[in-house]
Amino acid sequence: MNTLSSNTSSVSRSFSDALSLNTESSNTDTNTKNTSANYNDYYHNFSMDTLLTEIFGEHLDDRLNAYTACCGRHVRDGRGDMTALVHEDTAGKVTKMTFAELDKASAQVANLLQSYGVKVGDQVATMLPRTPELLTIVLATWRIGAVYQPLFTAFGYDSIKYRMDKAGTKVVFTNVDNRSKFEDLADQTKMVLVGGDNDIQVDDQHWNDDRYAKMMAMQPETLEPILLDINAPFLQMFTSGTVGKSKGVSVSLTALPAFYLYMRYAIDLRNDDSYWNMADPGWAYGLYYAITGPLLLGVTTHFNEAGFDAANTRDFMIRHKITNLASSPTAFRMMKSSGVFDNVNDDARDNTNVKLSLRCANSAGETLNTEVVNWVETYLNCKVCDQYGQTETGMTCCAHHALEHEAPVGSMGMALPGHTLVVLDDDMNILPDGEQGQLAVVVSQSPAFYFHGYSWNEKQAFADDYYLTGDVVERHSDGSYWFSGRDDDIIITAGYRVGPTDVENTVLEHEAVAESAAVGIPDEVRGHTIKSYVVLKDGIEGTDEIAKEIQNLVRKRLSTHAYPREVEFVSSLPKTPSGKIQRFLLRSLSAA
Repeated sequence: MNTLSSNTSSVSRSFSDALSLNTESSNTDTNTKNTSANYNDYYHNFSMDTLLTEIFGEHLDDRLNAYTACCGRHVRDGRGDMTALVHEDTAGKVTKMTFAELDKASAQVANLLQSYGVKVGDQVATMLPRTPELLTIVLATWRIGAVYQPLFTAFGYDSIKYRMDKAGTKVVFTNVDNRSKFEDLADQTKMVLVGGDNDIQVDDQHWNDDRYAKMMAMQPETLEPILLDINAPFLQMFTSGTVGKSKGVSVSLTALPAFYLYMRYAIDLRNDDSYWNMADPGWAYGLYYAITGPLLLGVTTHFNEAGFDAANTRDFMIRHKITNLASSPTAFRMMKSSGVFDNVNDDARDNTNVKLSLRCANSAGETLNTEVVNWVETYLNCKVCDQYGQTETGMTCCAHHALEHEAPVGSMGMALPGHTLVVLDDDMNILPDGEQGQLAVVVSQSPAFYFHGYSWNEKQAFADDYYLTGDVVERHSDGSYWFSGRDDDIIITAGYRVGPTDVENTVLEHEAVAESAAVGIPDEVRGHTIKSYVVLKDGIEGTDEIAKEIQNLVRKRLSTHAYPREVEFVSSLPKTPSGKIQRFLLRSLSAA
């Protein structure tokens, strides 16, 4: 077991110096020609005190408000003219916002929120695509000490209502495309409509929502941020599970150093990088590492509002000279299968305007296989690192670009500094290398670990000093971890984590359905797709029409990414003597 020191260490400081970090002026002065430090040296001499100085310099109170940490301090320290966001809309129009512009715009929204009575700890949500308004609202929420709650644009009514009811959401910002999903929810929550001011659809719906642009114009451009307790939440997430509803995850300000560790040492984000995280900020990876992480480091982040398309992805990377990319295995597989990257470097030749600029790439959500790794290195012309994490914990096990260590293809990498990981058997005994068991975090020996339990105690996540991830892994003698699977039937499809219970319960809403089970089946592009096994009520025969009705029901009520692409009608479902569905048998049946 590795023991981490939380005391200031001169050795640790020297490793920071080796990475060209200037602790007096914070990480934004990172040298563009970084020299990687040795992973084992940095990991075993990790110091939280040194890390905090590395991030915040002498202004440690900056960590007591997420807006200050991610925007305000950059303006104060003379970096207000730096570009914080590059946004490209679906028509190809590019908008840029500096940290100073975000400072003023977020103050206006923060004043608006206070006029609505939003106080410290209250929840504010958006259901918006990747737009400058979304980023502004996130920062404004943090500025007044409120908690930001993401609502993914593909969610249906049930998913929205559950999250809003649990969180007691005070204000929701949304657009014309998503407004109808809220139906009667607007009766209990203040709604603000973003965009669409000249759109006839708005008038036809007779919504009485406040209009974002109009309300913004009436607000002052200054507002002092509210300092909070270090354990105060600034994000309210929800994670899927197999039993019951999604669980709440309140992310406290103590997460900021962990976010920094991942961005700085695993992703190797540098101040001159043109960084693009393709993940949607409606989910943890996008919100943590496409918004919070890069802005914490004072580095430009990119939003591409268009939905995924391989050709658009290629062209976006070329247009914006993306040097550092974060994505998912599904996206890389879709890029590979499209063929649009096959000749990009050959066609470019000496023309730098049509040539990829990637320095490095990062992947999270599923395991990368050798075929994809080789394709990225050949056709994207850069190294790709596989990295593992959860909504609860952020990233905890990574192949690190900025720390030198062996990273065998197919592994999850090594423990993120500040985290001690072990593999446990069913009796909570630590297993030796080479044996499979549950991955766990040793809390007392993980100074960068910040998760303290689910928001409403939906599940006990800890056993003694261990946080239990629910993921089955194997540790090798070189310190690398290898993912084996989930022990609770989570389905990962196209990088999204889907709890089968949510799918099953939604399918059961169809009047013809008596029983339902959902499993993931292997898919070359998405990793897995969702298949529903359905038992119909007596006297009803399964038809293509009923199958389509079930698929459309799940799309509408739950989410477009969670609908079953295949529906099979069966006479019964395999169960344990206690009545629990044996999904592993259904998975075996699907694979046969």
